[in-house]
Amino acid sequence: MINVRRANANFCAEHFLRLCRDQVARAIKDFQMLSSTDRVLVAVSGGKDSLAVWDILLQLGYQADGLYLGLGIGDYSDSSGAFARSFADERGLSLLEVDLPRDHGFDIPTGAAAAKRVPCSACGLSKRHLFDEAARSGGYDVVVTGHNLDDEAAVLFGNVLHWQADYLGRQLPVLPARHGFPKKVKPLVRLGEREMAAYCVLRGIDYIVEECPMAAGNKHLGYKEALNAIEATSPGSKHDFYFGFLARASARFTPEAEAEQRQLTACERCGAPTPGEVCAFCKLAERATGVPVQLGRRS
Repeated sequence: MINVRRANANFCAEHFLRLCRDQVARAIKDFQMLSSTDRVLVAVSGGKDSLAVWDILLQLGYQADGLYLGLGIGDYSDSSGAFARSFADERGLSLLEVDLPRDHGFDIPTGAAAAKRVPCSACGLSKRHLFDEAARSGGYDVVVTGHNLDDEAAVLFGNVLHWQADYLGRQLPVLPARHGFPKKVKPLVRLGEREMAAYCVLRGIDYIVEECPMAAGNKHLGYKEALNAIEATSPGSKHDFYFGFLARASARFTPEAEAEQRQLTACERCGAPTPGEVCAFCKLAERATGVPVQLGRRS
């Protein structure tokens, strides 16, 4: 039996898997994430969440391809890529691959050091840029990420702690297509990490268990630990915190986020939306490689 404490219920394997599918279907419906005609691109890392959401979307009847980003983080990237490829190959699925060192001339450790950014900052910046670029060039309507309830609650906790209003205005389960950005959705927001791990075990999905070695010291890991402690004594707190924010407070921060979006222009080097002349990714690439990104190098 699988215990879901915030629901005060135990589930057998069959009904637990149904619960996961139903929760994803409900999130998709409630937030109008996907339509049956959308071309869907799932960002897969080889971890439990991204592989689980890809699996669930396929079961729900959506046509979804995968996108794997090779970030050049040593053995970790080699292993995560192997899990993503194995999942796709075993099921006959299409997996697009972008390799940061091969295609852009630098890896995350080098980029972070050159730009004097913490590794997770350089990684997140690069992933967002490459997700957008792959969706635009491939003609996809929607990018799906595997952010779960634990992830979103931790990010929200950090953003509220520091009152980062621009981020709060964008912390939504759906970011609509705008200003050169593809639509982005998070179908796992009603499910937590523990549920996704159990889902993968029951479905026979192999995934990389190790955390990224460059995530040590990441503030969001500390936020997760704090929320886990609260959840242990008050089950359902993460759900109430996150969905309470969406229902009662998120709209208060939307105008600031929208104003920021209206100021975006096309990067003079790659064409991606940016508040300045050159986007943050092109600046990162230039610092990491010492070579300015040339206009037209990427589609």
